[in-house]
Amino acid sequence: MYVVVATVGRASLTRRTIGLLERQTRRPDRVIVVSVSPQDVEGVAESPVQPEIVFAGRGLCRQRNAALDMIGDAAAFVTFFDDDFVPAPDYLEMVERVFESDPAIVGITGDLLADGINSSGLSVEAALAIVAARATNPDPSPDPHAVPVLRDRQALYGCNMAIRLSAATGLRFDEALPLYGWQEDIDFTTQIGRRGRLVSSASITGVHMGVKSGRTPGKKLGYSQIANIVYLKRKGTMQPRLGERLMTANVIANLVRSLWPEAHVDRRGRLWGNVLAFADLTRGKLDPRKIERM
Repeated sequence: MYVVVATVGRASLTRRTIGLLERQTRRPDRVIVVSVSPQDVEGVAESPVQPEIVFAGRGLCRQRNAALDMIGDAAAFVTFFDDDFVPAPDYLEMVERVFESDPAIVGITGDLLADGINSSGLSVEAALAIVAARATNPDPSPDPHAVPVLRDRQALYGCNMAIRLSAATGLRFDEALPLYGWQEDIDFTTQIGRRGRLVSSASITGVHMGVKSGRTPGKKLGYSQIANIVYLKRKGTMQPRLGERLMTANVIANLVRSLWPEAHVDRRGRLWGNVLAFADLTRGKLDPRKIERM
């Protein structure tokens, strides 16, 4: 079991979340942290889990691909955590149990006990308290080796997702989705899902803190909210109805809340990015990679 964490500009946070992997009841065989510069991972290598540090070009897809290229076929399972995700202590143990229960399962994502992405974000202490307050398995079985109840999914949530590496042969994260990626998880796991079963479980849990530092600026994210979805719909890895719902919801939220924006969200920047993307769409010049030139 390998764990991969991509990070940029959040060394202090990454030190803490990587250190929490020592609490796992099933310790990872290797931990790979992919960053852009030494400053991004200052002190991370000193963690008791002894992570390996890899450097790559900036961008979630590029960084995760660098880890996959490094791993090759050396691992059976790979779990991707965001640098602001706190897993329950038996997260990896339960993931491994589920994979070993059915070779047709190719991807797993855990249920979120809380997601700070929809607020100003959560601290590590708050995330740990949430994890501790709720048992990982809400329906404990007398059999400690029982396979948890599973739900089928069409895609996985990128902040915490595990894949069977043999099902990812020839697949990589699409580097045409730059910087934060925005829907790269749907693109990648939809393709894996064509090769097997994607599942989630209430027995595999954690907290996504949704830390705001280091994230894509408002205008760029607003552009990606349109450009990435249109790109993936054309590629065939985004369900048209889902794409339309996502775009509509984001544009309406940015438009309405730009009048009274939240302190932690650049709504006006996102709205301007939406406008730029629609303008490029009408001119036939829409390109997700344009945000790297903004």
